[in-house]
Amino acid sequence: MAEFLSDVETLRARARKQIEEGPITESYGADRTRVIAVLNEALATELVCILRYKRHYFMAEGIDAANAAAEFLQHATDEQGHADRIAARIVQLQGEPNFDPTGLATRSHAEYVEGDNLIEMIKEDLVAERVAIESYNEIIRWLGDKDVTTRRLVEDILAVEEEHADDLLTLLQSQ
Repeated sequence: MAEFLSDVETLRARARKQIEEGPITESYGADRTRVIAVLNEALATELVCILRYKRHYFMAEGIDAANAAAEFLQHATDEQGHADRIAARIVQLQGEPNFDPTGLATRSHAEYVEGDNLIEMIKEDLVAERVAIESYNEIIRWLGDKDVTTRRLVEDILAVEEEHADDLLTLLQSQ
């Protein structure tokens, strides 16, 4: 039989303590209040990115506009999924996801830049993806082993953001 770090009786006793904390147990090592705040910044970033990508989708014009518009729409959809997953994690941590549009742009790490033409739109989206990549890398390092679930969530999102940056670079190079 496998040996646990804690005996079964100790695990059971700990599980009964502070049952109102739900998934947050004594082994949770992060500052939950700060994690929720950081996740709300990430949520704002994703929401700003959704709005920018949707604008770019509708405003794309020019010879290669159809390919770029399709990419913008896919990225907006992906970012919506990220926002939903982040909001769900905030609630799991017994926080409240901040969807208040007031101050959304100031809570976001990425900027909302419209761009005047297709190339500028692609460049602005690429800059925003690079900001997200840097931000998510910092969050992952900061969380370490203190909140593995949130770290894994951010790692999953990071992989998609890197894919988005690669897609945008390919689009930019084809212009």
